[in-house]
Amino acid sequence: ETTIAATAVEHKNGRTLQSFSTNAQGLMYDNCPGCPYKHYKMFYDYYGDFDYADKWVTAALDGTAADFTRNGDADFSSVAEVARVEAAQKGTAYMSVWMYVIREFEDAIDDCTLACIDCNYAAAHAWDEGVAFYTGSLEGSSGNSKSGDYGLMPYALAEKRCIDMRTCGADGDSVSGGSRVNHELSLLFLGGQQRLQRGECSAVRPIVDRIVQLMTVPLVQGSLRYAYKLGYQGSTLPKEKGEGAVFAASVLPLVAACSDLDASTIYDNLRLGAPS
Repeated sequence: ETTIAATAVEHKNGRTLQSFSTNAQGLMYDNCPGCPYKHYKMFYDYYGDFDYADKWVTAALDGTAADFTRNGDADFSSVAEVARVEAAQKGTAYMSVWMYVIREFEDAIDDCTLACIDCNYAAAHAWDEGVAFYTGSLEGSSGNSKSGDYGLMPYALAEKRCIDMRTCGADGDSVSGGSRVNHELSLLFLGGQQRLQRGECSAVRPIVDRIVQLMTVPLVQGSLRYAYKLGYQGSTLPKEKGEGAVFAASVLPLVAACSDLDASTIYDNLRLGAPS
């Protein structure tokens, strides 16, 4: 069996999924016109580390402890491999990529030039990148997740969780018809792009805020799903424990921004090694 370290693989990628987190301080906190971006700041304020997503994923891959400066520690040293796999995969998509999607939308606002149609290519390009990272290439041109051929990015999560929570369809009350979250996001993505192209910069801010609200819904649904499985149903499956922990990790900073006590309650019950 041959083991190849990731650093030994040559490629021409300008960005990596890991770099979304390791470069986050400069891109989202220090060196941008709108810095610090408010949602990224919530995550930094909670974890106390700019590269919190990379710390989580790396610890899951290595089977070590993710010791954060402030909150949210996760010890993978005695966790089953299947739980580590879930934590690494979902941590990459729902902690690292999820935040980078928001970064692209914020960058689009930073690049927007007021009332100058010919000046806003960069803004619209950043916006399109955010949509692309949210969706992922596996969705194809029509959203393959709607037919059960799921991708790996946040778009696919919304499609899965809407079936679990009966929030599919245009009215959000069905188990079919595609995620209500994705229906709404599609309209917001288009509306934001059009306003950026017209140089209507201030009109994009409420769109981004609403996009983040909707992108958070599947994370909350995932947390509720595994809280139910682990708590009410009493599951002891390592895979489900890993999933519960990573969904909680993806949403705890947003909860903590509203209530430290509520965030502590969620962490205590869904963290790795929790008694529930």
